[in-house]
Amino acid sequence: MATHNDLGTKGEGIAKVYLELSGYEILDENWVYGKAEIDLIAYKDGVMIFVEVKTRSSVAFGLPEDFVQKAKQKQMEFASLQYIEIMNHKNDIRFDIIAITFKKDNTYNLNHIEDAFWPED
Repeated sequence: MATHNDLGTKGEGIAKVYLELSGYEILDENWVYGKAEIDLIAYKDGVMIFVEVKTRSSVAFGLPEDFVQKAKQKQMEFASLQYIEIMNHKNDIRFDIIAITFKKDNTYNLNHIEDAFWPED
């Protein structure tokens, strides 16, 4: 597996543990519908949360959250609609980003951006 894939997988694991320790229930990981993938699907306080995890080894080219482009947001919306239907979820939803930046000493900064975006038409 490529190094960037290893870093992404590591970031997703960190994000999952972070969410669980913060009281979220993880419903699914790497959920795929068609060509769209949602990294984590969580649930807390009646809200279903669709999470994109972005992990970077540096911010030289921008913050990790800056790389969640409109196309990715639309893919997440597409997949989330299917998941909501399958789960028969009738309450609120939101789209979060968890941005993780690793430092040289293998520590990291984690930024959880709740309600980070709402896909537009």
